[in-house]
Amino acid sequence: MDRSWIKVDRDSLEYEIGVEQFLIYAEENCQDPKKIPCPCCRCANFRKFSVKVIRGHLYEKGFSLGYVDWIWHGAKATTRSSVGSTISSSSSSSEEHVAASEAANVCEAGFNDLGDDCDKESYEFKRVLADAEQPLYEGSDCTKLDSILKLHNWKVRFGISDNAFSDLLSSIGSLLPSDHVLLTNAYMAKKTLSDLGLEYIKIHTCILYRGIYADVVECPKYHISRWKLGKDGKARINIPTKVMWYFSIIPRFKRMFKSASTAKLMSWHANQRTEDGQMRHPGDSPSWRNIDYRWPTSGSEPRNIRLALAANGINPHLMA
Repeated sequence: MDRSWIKVDRDSLEYEIGVEQFLIYAEENCQDPKKIPCPCCRCANFRKFSVKVIRGHLYEKGFSLGYVDWIWHGAKATTRSSVGSTISSSSSSSEEHVAASEAANVCEAGFNDLGDDCDKESYEFKRVLADAEQPLYEGSDCTKLDSILKLHNWKVRFGISDNAFSDLLSSIGSLLPSDHVLLTNAYMAKKTLSDLGLEYIKIHTCILYRGIYADVVECPKYHISRWKLGKDGKARINIPTKVMWYFSIIPRFKRMFKSASTAKLMSWHANQRTEDGQMRHPGDSPSWRNIDYRWPTSGSEPRNIRLALAANGINPHLMA
């Protein structure tokens, strides 16, 4: 089926004919004709509507340029022998086709159910997948997700404030073509990146206000208010004096095993390590073998993970 109409003017007859052909194809091949994934630039296949609603979206917002293989509408993705990184883009149509196929393979490997019963994580992952395949603008070698990651990494490295970052995004957007999809402020960028599974938990500190101390309003040892004090000396409820940002490690482990290439590296110590009596890997150390001996069930599992504690030169123990 000819798909060149996706990039033409949405007011043209060619685009109108292409939309109708797509809707007919989707209605015939989707499991539920009343709930079809919408491939417009904003919905990116993670929201489902009727044909009538999707038609309006495609005329109003346009077809997602990165959606080359129509895998959410009955088409079969091209299979490949290996699964690489999906967050890479290309200017040629053949390379775009490969990127879309690999993205589909990664998504299918990480999530068993891609239908109506997808859990919350699958729902969010499809949004990230759409951003990883959508060009920043027509003909761009950079994807929407690529641009967010690079710019946000720059923001963090140089300690740029959210207001300055929002102003930068707005300025860059004014220099790009009118059809660009670059986000416009820091809040939207953080919200998009949070779907990568890099969530965190804020814990009020001085003491850890958790468990039996969850409802305590002042430190029981130093009698310091849990909340910030205003200029009038009164506590500003729900505005903590100190906050610790806790990055949960379990979701990060899950993400590592969702990629076939990364999962292979995670079990390298069990499947590919050279055992020649030489110290080449932590797995060759007596400490590693001691863990295998003391906990044989865990030691025999190739996917077991060993963690190391790095204090970065700071003594965690109170010593005189």
